[in-house]
Amino acid sequence: MNEQINEVPVIPVITIDGPSGSGKGTVSRLIAHHLGWHFLDSGALYRLVALSALKRQLNLSLEVEISNIARELDVIFEVESSAGEPQILLEGSVVGRDIRSEQCGDAASKVAALPAVREALLARQRDFRRLPGLVADGRDMGSVVFPDAGLKIFLDASPDERAQRRYKQLKEKGMNANLGALLDEIKARDERDRNRSVAPLVPAAGAVLVDSTNQSVDEVVAGILDAWSNLT
Repeated sequence: MNEQINEVPVIPVITIDGPSGSGKGTVSRLIAHHLGWHFLDSGALYRLVALSALKRQLNLSLEVEISNIARELDVIFEVESSAGEPQILLEGSVVGRDIRSEQCGDAASKVAALPAVREALLARQRDFRRLPGLVADGRDMGSVVFPDAGLKIFLDASPDERAQRRYKQLKEKGMNANLGALLDEIKARDERDRNRSVAPLVPAAGAVLVDSTNQSVDEVVAGILDAWSNLT
């Protein structure tokens, strides 16, 4: 991992972008817990918008209607002191399991391609930047939402490895999963995310590229913490 030279802002931010299944969510939560910082799971916001649209049985191409959902999203993240996942409430109901379904993930990728939806969520995401610091996980955290972040990471892994991880995760949660279908969905989502007209999934300028295919979570976390330590 190469060092990156950036000016560290007053409220420090580490961004960790990457495709679905790269491990960025787990890695980001562990780094935030280690540093004692706030954590932003930007993907959860898009999944929540998608879930709300699905519950309303809306066509996912209706940009105005779905951007209104994003703007008025009634969501609460009940974050615990541990490094575990926060409890997420949408309109008063716990939906953490619902937004992790493959249907919701695919829908989130579609609504995230709508410019008005991204614009509606931009200010909400930036509001997570509070002292002592923020670790932000997503697809455009370093390129669009926090372009002045002190450290930008682009975390990737091979499609096969990401499909295997997702399959294992779903099975552990007692959900039905088909490895071949998951691989196809990951490849389709990658294609959609990397080629959308607004905030495509690409490494931010100056980002450190990390391939987690053959690395454990602990190894990835240690490398990113070392990179941050070298900057500060």
